[in-house]
Amino acid sequence: MISGGILLASNFISCSKDDDLSLEANKITPDFKNNNFNYGVASFDPTDNQVIIWSRYNTNKESIAITWEIATDIGFENILRTGEEITDATRDYTIAIEIQNLDANQELYYRFAQIEEQAVSPIGETITLSKNPNEIKMAVCSCANYAAGYFNVYDSIANSDADVVVHLGDYIYEYAQGEYGFNTGVDRKLDPSHELISLEDYRKRYKNYRSDKMLQLAHQKKPFICVWDDHEIANDTYKDGAENHQSEDGDFNSRKKNAIQAFSEYLPMKTSDINLIYRDISFGNLVNLVMLDTRVIGRDKQLSYNDYFNAQGEFDSAGFGAAWTDPQRTMLGSTQRDWLMNTVQSSSATWQVLGQQVLMGKMMLPAELLATMAKIGEEGSNGGVQASTASYFQAQLGELAVLKGRSLAGDPTLTEIEKQRISTVLPYNLDAWDGYPVERESIYSAFAGKKIVTLAGDTHNAWNSVLVDNQKQIIGEEFATASISSPGLEGLFGTDTATVQGFEQVLTLLMDDLKYLNASERGFSKVTFSETEAKSEWIFVDQIFSEEYSSAVKK
Repeated sequence: MISGGILLASNFISCSKDDDLSLEANKITPDFKNNNFNYGVASFDPTDNQVIIWSRYNTNKESIAITWEIATDIGFENILRTGEEITDATRDYTIAIEIQNLDANQELYYRFAQIEEQAVSPIGETITLSKNPNEIKMAVCSCANYAAGYFNVYDSIANSDADVVVHLGDYIYEYAQGEYGFNTGVDRKLDPSHELISLEDYRKRYKNYRSDKMLQLAHQKKPFICVWDDHEIANDTYKDGAENHQSEDGDFNSRKKNAIQAFSEYLPMKTSDINLIYRDISFGNLVNLVMLDTRVIGRDKQLSYNDYFNAQGEFDSAGFGAAWTDPQRTMLGSTQRDWLMNTVQSSSATWQVLGQQVLMGKMMLPAELLATMAKIGEEGSNGGVQASTASYFQAQLGELAVLKGRSLAGDPTLTEIEKQRISTVLPYNLDAWDGYPVERESIYSAFAGKKIVTLAGDTHNAWNSVLVDNQKQIIGEEFATASISSPGLEGLFGTDTATVQGFEQVLTLLMDDLKYLNASERGFSKVTFSETEAKSEWIFVDQIFSEEYSSAVKK
């Protein structure tokens, strides 16, 4: 666990209506200009009695006083609360106000101003939650790679009827220009152009992202509820390191501290410690949204199949199996895991919803298919997939699909070798919950009697799975969102739509618990909760290489 420490970017608190009345003379007038609030406004972590509002002021001064207002009308005739806070370089001139003791179920408008310089921010829109909602709509999103394409998905979210945005991480990427997801068809320059290491690096990248008008619009129109994934720090982060952190990058804990401070400055949340992002938000007695940290606070290092091949290329299945089923392996850490179990067990809400980064549903694939996919990935990163490999992969997919179909139909003529081809399975993604199966099973046991929905991101693809424990009992359902702009599995197949669709169909057949997969389009999931059902619609944009786009519901 990251140790506690100085709260480097804690929120300013406004808790009453009478502590701010002295600022009435500082009235914002129509003469004020839309200057210096270059990164727009945002709101976070709404509840039925509070919300956090945010902005950043561009200045070279040592410190600056920022006035804020929140009202029930866009003309600011009925101002509920106003205040003034000092921000400075220690928090990169950001300002986050945690406004408490508000009434429930309100539509609210807010703005910031610098009185002496007569500068005013755009007007933001936000809400407080209802105490007794009949329905909740969440726009669930993740994985926004600035260099990979335009943020059309954020624009689509801004114009949706979602009540809140649940952002499951990879809000930024730490890579240097051209390292990952880079698309030569769009002019999207990263700042800084090098890989992120220092606090100033991470701060610059957040400003780089927040300069995007579509992202600004999403924040301006909708309150966000956020957690980090790995790329807010470095690829495949775990508690003690990351795949994308080498010795020449310096001390990992220093890098992690820098990343977390910048995250807290630009994506504030209700927390007493910026190192701890797990928390729950109640939507009345309808939904208990439990936001988790499956990445940093407690995760043991991910397993890798490569570590279990010997010099002769033979796979050590026994060694892998022992490590994979080690009961001590954890993704959450014991403190967070206990908190999760207690929180879910003690909640009386109709739906217990886990907002977390990685896939929880089981995704087991024939081992031979995983080997070929690994080869394709290696060839793709070294200049392109060989035609012979692609052809073999297609034939393999077809053969396995036929065998699985025959097995499901109870075909008695299947040979032992054919049965082994489809029954010898391994986890598709060891970075997901499939890499931590014992802990997942213990969590499933704690969820007994609860209506569980998990939300996930990370993979850049849209998935819908049934959550099933080792006794074949259905625990709940998972809705996993596609990415904002990061490339998905379509990279395995190029632009051949028929091939991609065939792959989606075969994976849905081969993975027993998988109900739906979209492996090639960018978008978000709109998840709607009522007393009787939880359903997801996957909303995709038709392109991210032009700012002219259309969006459509695919499921």
